[in-house]
Formats: sequence, structure tokens, C-alpha cells
Amino acid sequence: MIVVRIVMAGLLLFGAAAHAADRCLTRNEQKAKTAAHAVVPLSRAMRSVRQRGEIIHARLCERGGNLVYLLTVLGRDGKVAQTTVDAGNGALVGVRGEEKKPETHAEDKKSDARAQDKQDKQDKQDKQDKQPEKK
Repeated sequence: MIVVRIVMAGLLLFGAAAHAADRCLTRNEQKAKTAAHAVVPLSRAMRSVRQRGEIIHARLCERGGNLVYLLTVLGRDGKVAQTTVDAGNGALVGVRGEEKKPETHAEDKKSDARAQDKQDKQDKQDKQDKQPEKK
């Protein structure tokens, strides 16, 4: 009986997760939405992300009750990113897959700290040299 409850709970959770996922429209659905002016043209959506690189794939999907264009972009640096554009107004909503700035290596951090310490000591020495001697 416990096993049956666990299996049923798992199926319910799986169904809820699948329902929350994006549902991309078929070609006919896309044509109907475009003809009804329910979405901006794909070319307008592409303009908002074109500066990021070459668009290699585009889909019109439902996400959270809203229509969005999911555009796959091949960046000039060879990295692939997924951009989301609001299909109602053409505004860029989000970008996934962009590379973050590389972390500074530990050795670089140590040498930067040493250089800062050296500069602090020099500043302190200069300040002491400028003070008049007390009698």
C-alpha cells in the first residue's frame, strides 16, 4: 500500500512538472498567431538579439501563459546561448548560457595583495616623511 502511494505521488509530481514546462507551438499554430497579430513578427524579435551573434534556431512557445520566442544564438566567440524574447512586444526577457567573466586565479590574487601591501607601506612611509620633526 505504501508503494502504491509513493508511485501515485511521483506520477502527480511528474505531471505537474511536465505541465509547467514550455509548450512550443506547431507551424500551423504559429501561422495563426502571426496572422491574428497576437505576436510580433519573428524578424522583430530577432533584431533585439542580433547583436549577440547569429541566430541558429527559433521557436514560438508558451511559457507561464505568455507567448515567447526562444532563440538559440551562436555568439561571435563560438559560445551558444538561449535568449527569450517576449512575443507580445519584442522585448528581450532573458539570456541563458552566456559565459561569465573568468575567475581570477589564486596566484593573481596573491600578487595583487602583495602589490597593494607594498603600496600601502610606501604611502605610510611618504606620510611619515612629510610630517615635521618634533623637538
